[in-house]
Amino acid sequence: MDHEDAYEGMVPAARTAYLERIGVPDPGEPSAAGLARLQEAHLRAVPFENLSLHLREPIVLDPAALVAKVVDRRRGGFCYELNGAFAELLTSLGYRVSLLAARVFDGERPGPPFDHLALRVDLDEPWLVDVGFGRFTRHPVRLDGRGDQSDPHGTALLRPYGDDGDLDVLLDGVPQYRVGRHPHPLSDFTPTCWWHATSPKSPFARGTTCSMLAADGGRTTLNGTRLVRTAPDGTRAEEELTDAAALSAYREHFGIVLDRLPGAVPA
Repeated sequence: MDHEDAYEGMVPAARTAYLERIGVPDPGEPSAAGLARLQEAHLRAVPFENLSLHLREPIVLDPAALVAKVVDRRRGGFCYELNGAFAELLTSLGYRVSLLAARVFDGERPGPPFDHLALRVDLDEPWLVDVGFGRFTRHPVRLDGRGDQSDPHGTALLRPYGDDGDLDVLLDGVPQYRVGRHPHPLSDFTPTCWWHATSPKSPFARGTTCSMLAADGGRTTLNGTRLVRTAPDGTRAEEELTDAAALSAYREHFGIVLDRLPGAVPA
């Protein structure tokens, strides 16, 4: 099912607030350039983070709840949340959006079905759009492109796999995920989202992470209390913070205001 078929509409005030959240004026009619501008702005404003899992906050895969978390609560999320919310914004702006299921590579092995949620956006040609994978391409990638595709974050390549139209998505030669061609409703992602949020075997259970594209094109990441600044050339500077400094870092670098560190026992 195409996402647009089930779309009930984002009210204009919510759309305006979302655009203000990512610092973009009304982008006008759907276009490839506008889509690229929206994706990069989202990556610069909304962090990839798994804090809700460690704050014991429920993950609700409901479009209105996802938008409220990003816009009203000024938070980020992981793939189901970020790409789910972004799909709502894009659809409200007139883009034709479908939700695609993907399997994230762990080395050379892909993970379980619905391990990741990515977006297909159809303009004159189909585009792969992803604001929920942490460090990935900064701009959309042509879904029908079979050669190298240059991006500020490296070289993307989409390689066909199997007979069902699946594509292996590589960045600088490293497999990132295997994405399917068939659209899905958001509810199809609920079981795997629940597993990621609750299972001790989930990679998100290993610790907290909060990461966002920096103004200079590098990346700022807070893993637990370790602050990592990655420059555009890949050089890294790491700093171990006190708990109080980590709370300040959430505010300073990601705009997230917390009264305690994720995982800490409430007072």
